[in-house]
Amino acid sequence: MKKTMKIAAMVAAMTMVLSGVAFSADAIRVGHLADLTGPTGDVGKPYAEGVQAYKTYINEHGGINGKQIEMQMFDYAYDKNKAVNQYKKFKEDKVVAIQGWGTGDTEALTGFVTVDKIPYISASYSAHLTDPKKTPYNFFACPDYTTMLRAGLKYIKDNWKGAKPPKVVFIYPNHPYGIAPIKGGKEYAKELGFEILGDENVELKAIEANSQLLSVKNKEADFAWVGGTTNSTAVILKDAKKLGLKTKFFVNLWGMDETTPKLAAGAEEGAMLMAGSVFYGADVPGMKLLKECCRNQPQVNSYIRGYFSMMVLVEALKRADKKGPITGESVKAALESLKDFDTGGLSTDKITFTATDHRANMTTGIYEFQGGKLVFKQNITLPRKAEWLGL
Repeated sequence: MKKTMKIAAMVAAMTMVLSGVAFSADAIRVGHLADLTGPTGDVGKPYAEGVQAYKTYINEHGGINGKQIEMQMFDYAYDKNKAVNQYKKFKEDKVVAIQGWGTGDTEALTGFVTVDKIPYISASYSAHLTDPKKTPYNFFACPDYTTMLRAGLKYIKDNWKGAKPPKVVFIYPNHPYGIAPIKGGKEYAKELGFEILGDENVELKAIEANSQLLSVKNKEADFAWVGGTTNSTAVILKDAKKLGLKTKFFVNLWGMDETTPKLAAGAEEGAMLMAGSVFYGADVPGMKLLKECCRNQPQVNSYIRGYFSMMVLVEALKRADKKGPITGESVKAALESLKDFDTGGLSTDKITFTATDHRANMTTGIYEFQGGKLVFKQNITLPRKAEWLGL
């Protein structure tokens, strides 16, 4: 009971606004949709904390050219309908941009933000959101999911020593987040010479995956790509170890982090992570300020991605404000003016958006769990192929 009350208090403290609480008249108004308590809350909560932490730092140090950012956060608990309803409230409050979260709700809102001309910076890194011809007001600050899957496949193939083609299976939830990179990833796997064995469905709320992993074992897969979040990935890794699989796992960036050794109880050994940022404590220039913002309390990887996602929006707000009134259109133009924007080394590469290409960068960090620690292996930078835009 005490634990439940504590969690409820934490959520209440983080959720800065529910419906009915108005913005200040003289603030720069920004919306924030977050999953704190839903099926992706394991990674959604620290991401949201990173977003808010950088906003707080900026406000405490002069704001946007003297103007405060008022960014009200709403916990929509990964419910698409709640996200759409809250978006309508943000629109009524005349926000100039929104920090968003999941793939299903982000894709559901693309038509709204396009018509309403409100830039939407998501934590969904679906490649479907990167083509401005289709989603002109959508942005995100990491490589897209398909790019990261391609990078993992390339790393595996470059290091493959077997005489026969490597066999790969894809494990993911039947959800827009899980499905997003599959088509492009399979096409690239075929191009590289993989033998593609098929798919297994493991939902985000899964508590076991025995039947799916027995199928993987029977197929004798050399590699399995996992497209879940930390909790569901830990279930997969533990059941794979229990069943004696020899399959090596490579995991989408939301699927493993510093909490995985505790969640997976050692079953993570040898699993690889496709990362869109460095990790807490990395020797990069931006880490000093990040540590100051979180009061030197170690943070998981998703916190860092939320933090520099807000860095990107803040830079756009500053540029838009210098040119004139801040509007959704001026913020979009400012985002599309970012060229080699440096996050202080927190992201895997510098960030560039243009009016014809909203892919932030094409660099994925490859890490591997060794002795309970994520060990950096290599950065893979793929070409910015026109035919990959939106796929």
